[in-house]
Amino acid sequence: MTPRRKRLLLVAGIAAAMSLATALVLNALRSNMVFFYSPSQVAAKEAPAGRSFRLGGLVERGSVQRDGLAVRFIVTDTVRSIPVRYRGALPDLFKEGKGVVAQGQVDAAGVFIAREVLAKHDENYMPPEAGDALNRARAGQLAVELAR
Repeated sequence: MTPRRKRLLLVAGIAAAMSLATALVLNALRSNMVFFYSPSQVAAKEAPAGRSFRLGGLVERGSVQRDGLAVRFIVTDTVRSIPVRYRGALPDLFKEGKGVVAQGQVDAAGVFIAREVLAKHDENYMPPEAGDALNRARAGQLAVELAR
């Protein structure tokens, strides 16, 4: 084998290894990516079926039901509401009428089964995605009312 042919095989082998590594990294990133959806988007079936995603909005007042570590509550964006079930300790700042982001999946009955619940951390903060979703939902509601 000539030196030129050896170099060509070495370069081809390195390129193949780099391509394989890149494909594996991109696949891992894609499968671990979690997107954010508002209750209106979930109700419109824009959320992925059978995949984990984040649901954000406000905890509806009067909706929190506790039974030991099992908690049921409703997340709303003031237009649509989605029931949520969670089993575990809630953050100390979790309260009715406050912002929340839950990560999990929607079951066949349309209930969001949360694996993790995050609450806002001070009086002026709401996760940007939740704030944007609430603003879009309010703007859509206003457009519907003006069209009447």
